[in-house]
Amino acid sequence: MAFSKGFALLSFIFIIHLAGIYLFTSGFLLTRLSLPDFTQCLDDACVLPPTHKRAVLLIIDALRFDFVSPEPPIPASPFHHNILTLPRELTAANPRNSFLFNAYSDPPTATLQRIKALTTGSLPTFVDIGNNFGGSSIAEDSVIKQLSLAYRQTAFMGDDTWTSVFPDSFHENMTFSYDSFNVEDLHSVDNGVIENLFPLLEDPTKPFDFLVGHFLGVDHVGHRVGPDHPSMKDKLQQMNRVLKRVVELLDSDTLLIVLGDHGMDRSGDHGGDGTFETSSAMWIYSKSAELSIDHSSIPSGILQYTTFPQAPTSHRSIQQIDIVPTLSLLLGLPIPFNNLGTVIPELFNRDRNGASLVRALEINVAQIKSYLDAYRSSSSGGELDDAWQSLNSAWTATQAVGLTVEQDLIVMSNYTRVALAACRSIWAQFNPFLMGLGLALLGMGVIATWAAYSGLSVAGDKWDEWLGEQLQNYVRGAAAGSVAGFLAYFSVGPYLPGMDALDCILFGGPLVACIVMIAVSPPPLPSVTSIPVPLIFHALAFLSNSFTFWEDRLVPFLIITSIAPFALKGITAPSSRLRWRILGFSALFAVCVRIISVSTVCREEQQPYCHVTFYASSSLPAPPLPVLYLVIPTAISLPWVLRRFLKISRSHLGLAKLFLPWIVMPTLLAGTANWLLEWLDSAGVSGSEWTAILRFTKTWLVRSSFFVILAGGGSLWWTIPLCLDIEAPPTEAGKKRQVAVIGYANAFGSSYLLFWTIFFVVVYTTTQLTGQLVLALTAVALVAYLEVIDSVRDVRMMETLVASNPAALLDATTSSRSPPIQFAEIVPVALLGLHAFYGTGHQSTISSIQWKSAFLLTSTMQFTLSGATVVLNSVGPVLLAALAVPLVALWNRSPLSAGPPTTEKPAEKVRADTQIQGESIIAGLGIMIYYAVLLLGTAVSAAILRRHLMVWKVFAPRFMLAIVEVGVVDVGILIGFGVGVQRVGTSFSKIKQVLGI
Repeated sequence: MAFSKGFALLSFIFIIHLAGIYLFTSGFLLTRLSLPDFTQCLDDACVLPPTHKRAVLLIIDALRFDFVSPEPPIPASPFHHNILTLPRELTAANPRNSFLFNAYSDPPTATLQRIKALTTGSLPTFVDIGNNFGGSSIAEDSVIKQLSLAYRQTAFMGDDTWTSVFPDSFHENMTFSYDSFNVEDLHSVDNGVIENLFPLLEDPTKPFDFLVGHFLGVDHVGHRVGPDHPSMKDKLQQMNRVLKRVVELLDSDTLLIVLGDHGMDRSGDHGGDGTFETSSAMWIYSKSAELSIDHSSIPSGILQYTTFPQAPTSHRSIQQIDIVPTLSLLLGLPIPFNNLGTVIPELFNRDRNGASLVRALEINVAQIKSYLDAYRSSSSGGELDDAWQSLNSAWTATQAVGLTVEQDLIVMSNYTRVALAACRSIWAQFNPFLMGLGLALLGMGVIATWAAYSGLSVAGDKWDEWLGEQLQNYVRGAAAGSVAGFLAYFSVGPYLPGMDALDCILFGGPLVACIVMIAVSPPPLPSVTSIPVPLIFHALAFLSNSFTFWEDRLVPFLIITSIAPFALKGITAPSSRLRWRILGFSALFAVCVRIISVSTVCREEQQPYCHVTFYASSSLPAPPLPVLYLVIPTAISLPWVLRRFLKISRSHLGLAKLFLPWIVMPTLLAGTANWLLEWLDSAGVSGSEWTAILRFTKTWLVRSSFFVILAGGGSLWWTIPLCLDIEAPPTEAGKKRQVAVIGYANAFGSSYLLFWTIFFVVVYTTTQLTGQLVLALTAVALVAYLEVIDSVRDVRMMETLVASNPAALLDATTSSRSPPIQFAEIVPVALLGLHAFYGTGHQSTISSIQWKSAFLLTSTMQFTLSGATVVLNSVGPVLLAALAVPLVALWNRSPLSAGPPTTEKPAEKVRADTQIQGESIIAGLGIMIYYAVLLLGTAVSAAILRRHLMVWKVFAPRFMLAIVEVGVVDVGILIGFGVGVQRVGTSFSKIKQVLGI
């Protein structure tokens, strides 16, 4: 019953967190309203005479602008040798037929969002990034839809995301889609596109009107080995050969558009809004028909230029969505209804008086005006309130009479750009009311959890009785609040913006439950010495974008600060043994923390003050050379180090002497071997003929590691979890038989540590080589810290005894109960999880996700397995911290630490066991409080700074990471207490009965 009550309390807090997160995100991460209208032309008022009968759109995924940039190459750039030469050659040779642009790709720079933008001309939203792995069909008007309405035949080959978002739009005999998520495969998709592209181009009947070919090789090379790897040069040379062949096969009626849907950062990833990620290439080529007669006649006021990082000159720049109105009008199609792009002036400058360009912009302006009017009339029209006056002013300027051609072009272009800027500013909608409710619930949840934490701490041995009474009150409060919320919806629902009945219930039930929790057990105000300074400072730091940028450097400072009081306690310890233990293990902990800090990946905002050490370089995602030498010795030695720590309390026997060397060590080595084989393959150390064999070997190494540690190790631990040895020396005649139990003093802690290593091995296997060293240091730091707090508790206990009765120290019958745990003891473990998160090569940015981990258990992308390994790779260190927190309560806490039973308290020994269970719950609540406060801090910063220029670059990603962290911590605590602590307690109760202890 004690277990079920504790698990119920932890689950109750988890539900409160989920409700608060749901309400806040419902108000903060709303998607853009998609209007279902589509452009219809009853006459030729919204189209132009086509310049070409058909078009070929080739997307080279992640083709960045500097991959095709004009001469001279960017100096001091690691990418200067990776150049797609044909676009710049033909642009220089045919300035009226060939145009090369640096196209800005709106973030998030994920493929699905870019496909939507490239076909609809609309803007993505931050929350859309989650749809990248399961895109639904596009309901908005698009170029593809307009082609279908005009009865044009569309062919497609390449990335299967297109067939997901346009399921019925391509000709069934000209559709060839391929798996888009297998980044391990650099060539299959490209070869498939090539195989089906050229037969269509060579067909004299030209059965298509529009052809889309989406190559993925460049993107996969970037993800797998980085943009500076020789494979990138090989892949770009292949694309160059493809383009040369395409140009040869083009006829005069076919327009060619080659572009990158987005760019890639220096490590080969994308998804964020860094310069390299948003700078994509776009090349437009007409073989015979000229697209422009004279560039100099275009007003400079409507042309934009940008300077690529380290480039000697500026280059012509456009918005990537500008291709939508441009391509539509060049093919004689209406512009899609939701488009916000502007026609590219160079492609309509076909007469001396500028009539073609004027007419194109007139159609463009009219289409955007229609869209804005429709949006203004929609349910979300209020979002345009702040910008409506400036939009009207810009529109009025386009209607003025007597303007010169140049003035007319400028005011019309200005209107389209004002419209784009206005819509960009509202691309993420907010519901402040829902956000406020979410913040209120998250805040009340923190206070309520603190109340439960304090109540359990005060209840002591009677925590079971206390919790049983409180849970009944909590449930009654939740039920009453849910009913009140449901009734409130029907009474005042119309006055609650954006809320439905579910929202009211999810707010009312948890809120009333929190109020009850606080009322029945008011949390005490912290004293000056007990204020959690690191936590308060950490949460407040999220209001600063600079601190958020550098959180990876802030966390080590907070860790050392949090352990400093324990180290100081060692200086005043009453015995030399305790002094050396506290100071020595504190120093070991600090050294591990410092070495972990050496491993870094860099955010764009940290440049030029950050140097990548997690990888060999910023553009080569391979492990540094020293790491390659250290990983195998680390995998071998770590189990020995853990066993050496257990030997301090003589708990290295029993299950530990079998589990650590024969279960943990082989699985750690298998996980290391997988990533070493990955390095051999991606670095080109092994020949290409070994790729298939290495892929097969890697997959089965990881599968075997997971099976051995989860099935074998888990079953073994569940069967015999205790690290105890029984010694029964020969009994002398006439004397009572004596039995010695070895490892009894740390019976709970040692067994739970083995349970923790099961999850440690799983996370270790999903982590790249440098990260494996970091995790090994994290494990050493953890057990070192456990020894620190064990010794500090001894000092506190001795100080308490001396203060109350100095003679008690010499009395063998004096109770030796260890002092209860304190919140300050939990803080270093919570921070250690965050420190390991950053040390294993992660940041609170989308581009830092290590997609290689998606292909550990399978050679292709499988949503469940791949998603699980990516999550473990990303937030596994935080999960390990949550699972480790019960050790703070269990480590070296002997089941008999309450002292011998007395006639007044005959059940004292039994109460010692329940005390440890209760303190495991307290420890779990402590780390839940820490991460919930961080979530609250990030949510407050995101809410206050929601109109900040960096909200989607800094504050929103950190808030989303905090959500994941809280979820992982809560689940980790439920697993740790519900499985680990319960099983250890049950097993020990049985052995106590057998031994008669």
